[in-house]
This record gives sequence, structure tokens and C-alpha cells, in this order.
Amino acid sequence: MSQEIERKFLVTDDSYRRLARAKSRIEQGYICSARGKTVRVRIRDNKGYLTIKGPSNAAGTSRYEWEQEIPLADAEELMKLCEPGRIEKYRYLADYAGHVFEVDEFHGENEGLVIAEVELCSETESVELPAFIGKEVTGQTRYYNSFLMKQPYTTWKDGGEKTDDTSCELIEKGVKTIR
Repeated sequence: MSQEIERKFLVTDDSYRRLARAKSRIEQGYICSARGKTVRVRIRDNKGYLTIKGPSNAAGTSRYEWEQEIPLADAEELMKLCEPGRIEKYRYLADYAGHVFEVDEFHGENEGLVIAEVELCSETESVELPAFIGKEVTGQTRYYNSFLMKQPYTTWKDGGEKTDDTSCELIEKGVKTIR
């Protein structure tokens, strides 16, 4: 099992599309999603994946993750066992300043939400942020896919504007490199 370390941000415009080197269609569901632990089934393009994630650390930047490619037919069958709700999105891989930003454009009940994630080697690694990056939402559970499956973005009364993450202050002040 490996540890996933990532930061998550809202996206302010579609300039990531010009930087994108790849685009995938993703549909996913959750066999189990409780107390930060999830078992996810994903179909990305024509491949199936089964992923198990542990709870996030206090900052929301890292968690344990195990993922295995599985036959597409198995993934399609496992989707039938998932909890109600699905995540539908397109993922763009955008290279910027030595990092890969995974930008997810959500569709279906999460239409209008666009989130970028960047994976890091350590929690203290610096990363230069591209212009399309907005507020940081790392650790805010409402932006976890397992939460969006149960409470889709289109049902939020505040339209996603409210944030309780104080680490986004640097980004709002125009600082585009974070540690």
C-alpha cells in the first residue's frame, strides 16, 4: 500500500485545457464510504480499477491508497453493488513547472464543479501553481468524490463559495508557490 500526498484546489478558468496532454472519461461509484475509508470502483475510458483508501491525516494532505486494475467486465458488475450515486467526470492531465495537475471537470449532478489536484513527494514539497488555480480546498471533505456522490455540488445552497480552509489565504493574496 502506498501513501498518496496531494493538494486540491478549485479551478478559476479553462486555461488548463491548453496545457493538457491527455483527457479521460471517468465514471466511479463507492461500494463503501464510511468515516473517511472508501472502497471505490472506477471505469476510466475502457479500463476498470478497484481502489481502497484510508482516512486522511489531520491536514487532509495524505492518506493510504491501494489501487489495482481489474477487468472492465468486473468493474461493470461491481458498479451494480455500489452505494446510490455516481461520479461522472472528465480528467485532464496538465503539466506545469515540473508537476502534473489532474483537473477534473464534473458532470451529471456535479455539473459546474472543476477541481485540480497535484500529487507531491512529501507534505513539505513546494509547488508552483498555474494561473487557473483558485482557492485551496485540501482537506475539505465536501470536495471529496465520496462526499459529492452523496451530496452533489448542484444541491449545495452556497454554490461552493464558502470555504473553511485558512490555508487558501496565500493563494487569495496572489502567492502562487506553496509549501
